[in-house]
Amino acid sequence: MEIPFTKLHGNGNDFVVIDEYEKTVIPEEMKKEFAALYCDRRFGIGADGILYLSKSENGMPRMRVFQPDQSEAEMCGNGIRCLAKYAFDAGYVKETCTIMTMAGEMDVTMGYKDDDFMAKIAMPVPKFDRRDIPASGEGEYKEQIGTFEVYAANTGVPHAVIFVKSVESINVEALAPPIRHHESFVNGANVNFVEKTGDDSIRIRTFERGVEAETLSCGTGATASAALAHHLGIVGETVQVETEGGPLVIYVKDGAHMEGPATTVFAGVIRY
Repeated sequence: MEIPFTKLHGNGNDFVVIDEYEKTVIPEEMKKEFAALYCDRRFGIGADGILYLSKSENGMPRMRVFQPDQSEAEMCGNGIRCLAKYAFDAGYVKETCTIMTMAGEMDVTMGYKDDDFMAKIAMPVPKFDRRDIPASGEGEYKEQIGTFEVYAANTGVPHAVIFVKSVESINVEALAPPIRHHESFVNGANVNFVEKTGDDSIRIRTFERGVEAETLSCGTGATASAALAHHLGIVGETVQVETEGGPLVIYVKDGAHMEGPATTVFAGVIRY
């Protein structure tokens, strides 16, 4: 048997898309195991996650995200741009569409600028929820963990945001896991270290739950970091976010919108 797949990435955050728009390809009971097997970079295809594209009951495209640790994420910012590009290239959607996710409906505007595909996503309204982290530090929405002030933010998935002088000085793999697993985050959290680089620009590095490692980019993390920085008066309403894999633009007026690229890497077939 054969399973067609397409590999895409958004600023280096890479995914395997399985097209189930017309029919189920991977049985439900095998989706988690499939992610663990084929996200492996030595024995599989290699990816930060598997994106399943299907059609919802009302005909809208639907995205599900399964991660290397077999968990299913509520949403993925870079992933939804990749899924949108695949659906657009396949002719399933036009320049504007709505994609269903576990975090809700996401409105997408997309197209090509020269040869580059760009998509703008209406993200979930950022939430800064002090109930996720008991208030034990100075100010609202934060507590002291070790030597860091950790802020809680949610942009469809939970995030911890830590402002630092320089992200280059941070040992992400060593410092992020205790925060990622901290009991105040009931379902765990992605961890973002954020450096202000200009009046309306920040640089971030992100440790992603489910991948359990630093990734080159995180769309929901960029949105959470920019929205929180604006909430605290650090930046304005249009924020240039530099991730390890490339730039994103986050607009935080009237909610939050993320704009960035998506690139098709290759397509292939799994034979078994």
